[in-house]
Amino acid sequence: MSFPILGSIRRRGSVLALSLLVGGSLLTGCGAGTAPADQDGAATQSGQAVGGVAGGLIAIITPSPDNPFFKAEADSAKAKAEELGYQTSVASHDDDPNKQSELIDAAISRKAKAIILDNAGADASIGPVRKAAGGGIPVFLIDREINATGVATAQIVSNNSQGAQLAAQSFVEAMKEKGNYVELVGKESDTNASVRSKGFADVVSQYPDLKSVAKESANWDQQEAFTKMETIIQKNRDIQGVLAGNDTMALGAVAALKAAGLDKVVVVGFDGSPDAIAAIKAGTMHATALQPAALGAESAVEQADQFVRTGKAAKEEKQSIDCDLVTKENADEFGVFGRK
Repeated sequence: MSFPILGSIRRRGSVLALSLLVGGSLLTGCGAGTAPADQDGAATQSGQAVGGVAGGLIAIITPSPDNPFFKAEADSAKAKAEELGYQTSVASHDDDPNKQSELIDAAISRKAKAIILDNAGADASIGPVRKAAGGGIPVFLIDREINATGVATAQIVSNNSQGAQLAAQSFVEAMKEKGNYVELVGKESDTNASVRSKGFADVVSQYPDLKSVAKESANWDQQEAFTKMETIIQKNRDIQGVLAGNDTMALGAVAALKAAGLDKVVVVGFDGSPDAIAAIKAGTMHATALQPAALGAESAVEQADQFVRTGKAAKEEKQSIDCDLVTKENADEFGVFGRK
């Protein structure tokens, strides 16, 4: 969970008032409306408002908003789209590819102008994204890439490798280049998990006195991280550090360490969540690599708007944004997934 993200929308050609309940998730958002016309007064097709007229529905689909990162990107995309004059629907696929497919089908049936998507799998998402694009709806991916190019209009992600290396270097310094550590890895179907893990390894592997005693996937989940960390501690209490692929897992590790009476362990995460920054200020986490979720989501929407208005992509497909290292020394400079 990774660069800036923006989305675009397709206009509707007729008045409609739909309330769609998909996979138990209600797509909320726009009410009825008519499709805008181009400069010659004719309604445009394929969701493109050539001639500079925009408006219509932008569908925003993310993982669960229970994770503050995903909530921040969804909220930012929604606010930017509405500022630009679009109606919005916001829904969560909960990292379920089948539910994601249903939500994308719903966006297609509602004649969305664009889809802003933080996807549910690098491989599983290719088909649904291609289906939307084939139906004339541009898809702007945020946070997570898919394993294909030329399908989405844009893939806007954080520079996960750069961020992971920043976090790992801070971790090494806090560990004084030695000690036993645990790594908690994200969801295996998410390319960000492997990219971050490799970024950590690129740095930590240079220090032979740093020993990995466990490497477990906690699927980006705080409770799962707590449980996994609890089991690891039961087998080996001689742990001096934890590297976590996101802040949610890092906070789960912090809770498990506290419950075990291990309060001197260096914990480093990734994302820059408000809860992680609060933990850094309190001294229970050492650092996190902040990825600017709001900036990425807003950028995706601006690019979507450009596409709706002109029929052309504003930037190249693959785009990345560098992360910032947050420590106790600079924590006050950061707010909700971005600088204040």
